Amino acid sequence: MKTEIKLIDYLSTRRSIPAFQMGEPGPSKGEVEAMLTLASRVPDHGKLAPWRFIVYRGEERRRISEALAKIAIGDKPELSDEMVKVENTRLTRAPVVVAVVSRVAPHVKIPEWEQLMSAGAVCLNLVMAANAHGFSSNWLTEWYAYDPRAYAILGVNEGEKIAGFIHIGTPTVPPTERPRPELAEIVTWVGDET
Repeated sequence: MKTEIKLIDYLSTRRSIPAFQMGEPGPSKGEVEAMLTLASRVPDHGKLAPWRFIVYRGEERRRISEALAKIAIGDKPELSDEMVKVENTRLTRAPVVVAVVSRVAPHVKIPEWEQLMSAGAVCLNLVMAANAHGFSSNWLTEWYAYDPRAYAILGVNEGEKIAGFIHIGTPTVPPTERPRPELAEIVTWVGDET
């Protein structure tokens, strides 16, 4: 399902598809491995690879989603039926979900902040690698990315954190544009004008 597009054209139109607007087919195991290989090609001061991947596919996504829902419902027993349904489908919205797990650790030369940014770069590279393979993708961090009680269910080890969940599938609707900031609002120029 690869598509050919100039990088500049891709970047000027890149848009995430909401996870609930993805469906089958999802990427094969080989396609996911190719995406992860591309995602790993990020700045990584010290060659530490301060991140790893957990790939959720098939029926395991449903089991994990239901276990996560029990935590959410336990915390908020007043959740509406609609929100209970949302909680029960956290990892089943897209055919494949990849957790990018940050493994930041103290290092004599490499600041933890740089290690964390490397994990963020992996997330964006994975989004773009999925798109390059012809799939839609969405980088999410929802409550269970920050709740240590969910980590055992998700396969996250002590001392690790979730940098993001990358949902990958086939779009069921065309992407829509969203408002973007004006450069004048976000850019500070320092130095000569040219």
